[in-house]
Amino acid sequence: MSEPLEPGLYIVATPIGNLGDVTMRAVDVLSRCDAIACEDTRVTGKLLKHLGLSKPLWRYDDHAGENDRARLVVAMQEQAVVLVSDAGTPLVSDPGYRLVRDARAAGVSVTSLPGACAAIAGLTLSGLPNDRFLFAGFLPVKDKARRDMLEELAGIDATLVFYETGPRLVKSLETMAEIWPYREVAVARELTKLHEECRTGAAGELAAHYGERPPKGEIVLLVGPPAEEAGEIDAEALLRQALETLKPSQAVAQVAKATGRDRKELYTLAMEIKAE
Repeated sequence: MSEPLEPGLYIVATPIGNLGDVTMRAVDVLSRCDAIACEDTRVTGKLLKHLGLSKPLWRYDDHAGENDRARLVVAMQEQAVVLVSDAGTPLVSDPGYRLVRDARAAGVSVTSLPGACAAIAGLTLSGLPNDRFLFAGFLPVKDKARRDMLEELAGIDATLVFYETGPRLVKSLETMAEIWPYREVAVARELTKLHEECRTGAAGELAAHYGERPPKGEIVLLVGPPAEEAGEIDAEALLRQALETLKPSQAVAQVAKATGRDRKELYTLAMEIKAE
């Protein structure tokens, strides 16, 4: 018979699609724990049934408050409590970080078991630079908030990683096409499942594709860094093209976002082009 686990909090990653991705260590901890805190008891119940396990399930989701966390932390003093999300690694765009902070503050032992994570799976599939990346979670639902967030991140010299839903994907891609018309974008969907797909290209091209073929489910949306694009695209050629339809200030802003080039340098170049 397996030895019981020491009391504490155990953060356990679960499969994001393919149940075969659950780790042996995760199964061991799930089988030996006293209880499991989860987002949706039905979802976690299906995983436990697949593994042939039965454990008390305690609801812990985005709506959990201080009293819910306090009860869990008290339980962890004497019991081994596992925290899982519906899929993937807990705390990555999922509830949990406040629970970890409270547990640590109370002197509770915290153990993390790594495993499946959609953001990392999408990054490795995309072919985009992965030496530096920024995970920014879900994009805002409202158009202005979404645009403001993307513009705020425009100059970061790293691959940007977002989570997005099927119904909102096209709008997000269309906004990216306006802000970053030349940067490489990747859409990774159905990760680890039968119809896994990773499609790359310009945001405008991808928006047109998925406009005709509406996707379902959650998606990892990635954008290559401006430095990568700047090395491949002739900024002067882009500026000349933009000046055909835009004012110099607008053309400079668009090309700066697309290439990461300094705006003052681009404005000087724009004035030289206009003077020809």
